[in-house]
Amino acid sequence: MDILHRPSAAHAAALPRADRLRWRWRHLTGLAIVLGALALWTQQLLQGPWMQSPGVQGALMGGGMAALATALGTLPVLLSQKFSQRSHDTMLGFGAGVMLAASAFSLIIPALTAARQQGAGSWGAAGTVGLGIAAGALLLLLVDRVVPHEHFVKGLEGPQARAMKRVWLFVLAIAVHNLPEGLAIGVAYAGTEPLGALALATGISIQDVPEGMVVALALRGVGYGRAWSAGLGVLSGLVEPVAAVFGAAVIGLSASLLPWGLAAAAGAMLYVISHEIIPESHRAGHERWATCGLMLGFILMMVLDTALA
Repeated sequence: MDILHRPSAAHAAALPRADRLRWRWRHLTGLAIVLGALALWTQQLLQGPWMQSPGVQGALMGGGMAALATALGTLPVLLSQKFSQRSHDTMLGFGAGVMLAASAFSLIIPALTAARQQGAGSWGAAGTVGLGIAAGALLLLLVDRVVPHEHFVKGLEGPQARAMKRVWLFVLAIAVHNLPEGLAIGVAYAGTEPLGALALATGISIQDVPEGMVVALALRGVGYGRAWSAGLGVLSGLVEPVAAVFGAAVIGLSASLLPWGLAAAAGAMLYVISHEIIPESHRAGHERWATCGLMLGFILMMVLDTALA
């Protein structure tokens, strides 16, 4: 049995006591092995030579802040708090607004500035950033087509999706969703505006609180227990510091990659907003509430970005 696959409450109750105890110990052992491997890998990552770069160190801090915010968002689910579908959709809209403003103010505008500073004219800078946005969106489109996963609104996608357990499909979908956010944080910290990077990381962390809640609620809604739903929500946030360190390390190889990296991160975020978040927030007929949430998130992120810049 998969260590992340949990039987229903009725099925678990029907198991003999000895079988239930064996199931619990087997799963606890598997979970301990996974956590030990993650701890060892994290230790090796932190001791690598790339950690000497201030940009990578900042990216790890910003990505860690976003992961912590995601974990914080799962607490209401762990404590059995319930939310209406309208609240769920409003929070999704809020997250979309934060990401939309972050794409514009924290990524696209700095990408244009970086391209001009590297000698590109107005048309050259616009062309570079436009191609970077398209490249980021195409990358997410490719991942969306190749990696089997399950969207909360559109169901199964990707090759061999129906042969995989649903929890893995959810985890992969969450990873695809969080990947551009982590990359955006890392690329921003690799740039020359630390205050702007801090504003981006702060904004993404703010929207990660309701996002962590939404992820845990979605897993709870398809039959997983409170602890498993919250735990998987927490694990989903760990994608962001890893992606942030990767993004900062890649941009650190050459300053000429900065406008491309910023633009690609923006394109990936725009793809996620349009392809997943907005359709899901409008699915249950709460378009007005979701739109109000989007506007509030956009304004908050815009204020953070311009006030801290």
